[in-house]
Amino acid sequence: MKDLAMDRRDLIRASLALGLSTVAGRVWAAPKADARLLVVFLRGAYDAANVVIPTGSEFYYRSRPNLAVARPDPNNPAAALPLDADWSLHPSLRDTILPLFAKGQAAFVPFAGTDDLTRSHFETQDTIELGQTVGSGRDYNSGFMARLAAELTRVRPIAFAEQMPLIFRGGDTVPNIAIARVGKPGIDDRQARLITAMYQATPLASSVSEGFRVRDEVYHSISEHQEQADRGAVSPKGFELSARRIGHLMRDQFNLGFVDVGGWDTHVNQGAGTGYLADRIGELGRGLAGFGQEIGPAWNDTVVVVLSEFGRTFRENGNRGTDHGHGSVYWVLGGGLKGGRIAGPQVKADEAHLFQNRDYPVLTDYRTLLAGLFQRLYGLDQTALRRVFPSVDPTDLALI
Repeated sequence: MKDLAMDRRDLIRASLALGLSTVAGRVWAAPKADARLLVVFLRGAYDAANVVIPTGSEFYYRSRPNLAVARPDPNNPAAALPLDADWSLHPSLRDTILPLFAKGQAAFVPFAGTDDLTRSHFETQDTIELGQTVGSGRDYNSGFMARLAAELTRVRPIAFAEQMPLIFRGGDTVPNIAIARVGKPGIDDRQARLITAMYQATPLASSVSEGFRVRDEVYHSISEHQEQADRGAVSPKGFELSARRIGHLMRDQFNLGFVDVGGWDTHVNQGAGTGYLADRIGELGRGLAGFGQEIGPAWNDTVVVVLSEFGRTFRENGNRGTDHGHGSVYWVLGGGLKGGRIAGPQVKADEAHLFQNRDYPVLTDYRTLLAGLFQRLYGLDQTALRRVFPSVDPTDLALI
């Protein structure tokens, strides 16, 4: 009997080493993580309505007299880029994400998000990373990507973050690599004073002084919010500069990645076709395009999901910005995607369909969306998906 017990233990060890597991006395093979998945978390809640723009909505233009991006116009470089009859893309993504959409390698899922109604950066970021049911006791040592990794064999996860994010807590140890933060003004206060003094006796004096004043006001207003909301995430510029390195690592060494990008809490002077948000979106787009180029032929077996903790108010505020909202728009990118479309359930972007008369509603829960992608990407069955996202049924948008 002793020898038999030893043989059984040896068999279990061997099965685990080969990527097998035992359930009710049966041996089964876990799905392989041969495809690559990168989750990009936009910390701070990006203004989705000014990136994937409801240009078919008159209410959008009434709600944003200062922030609305102009309707599609080939003669206006700051105008929105049409995706279909109702939706358009921000012009800063003209050379990066729009070509992917045209090739069917990008899709957008509007009215996506969580059932977390706190509108708190911290609470809702935690909600998404943990992937647990809102209202139940939270296990902060069980992130959904850690649970996903546990369901796969040949998985090589990595977090491109300064500290190990909640999303990868629990399970096996996951390496993390910090990406340098970028984003302070290129001209410091001393240089600004010198430049202002140079122009003091010229007709440009007031314009130069006002320019630096507005720059400082925007930077400090944004920084005060973002230092908390970003939670140490890399800036969009930092992501742009580092994305090719991420692509290189995921091409050769890793196949399950996470990166968080901060800078999206735009309460003040957000801008429209140009301005602060436009610059950040442009950096994000160039980073994502660079990632896809660097990963090479593996792009055809790669899926990138871009999400944020919540959307922002549909109406602009009194500071030419937007405040914490609810529903958002998620991006799904990849060489093998069945994209080139706006996916998922939709309603009109009008006053009658606002959530609590202020925000996009959530029609696609982020867990059901991701579960549907994981089902297609890895062949996970319902039992495995429930271990990743408890009490959730997948939503199959046929994107893969």
